[in-house]
Amino acid sequence: MVAQCQDQKSHIRIKKKHFEYCVHGLYDQELAKKQEEDRRRNETLRLSSGDRSAKIRTYNYPQGRVTDHRIGLTLYDLPNIVNGDIQKIIDELSFVENTEKLKEASEIF
Repeated sequence: MVAQCQDQKSHIRIKKKHFEYCVHGLYDQELAKKQEEDRRRNETLRLSSGDRSAKIRTYNYPQGRVTDHRIGLTLYDLPNIVNGDIQKIIDELSFVENTEKLKEASEIF
């Protein structure tokens, strides 16, 4: 990086301005890197391989069990879930998503 300062004559002021320029440049570079990593990670999570192993949820009728593989949630309430009572699953998914957002926010600061 090259910083030029022709509006001030003081060596200390020029040095300070150069330092600020470098810090802002490095911050912008790191921020761009972080945003690119986040974009790639989100893209990877969004796109799946389509394999049988990439399943989201399993309904096991003999055991009356529902398992959400994304968050590792297992519920033994299959009849109610099949009849539309999915609030437990929605609550857990919201909780996990909010936890991830808080974790990402704490990493920034």
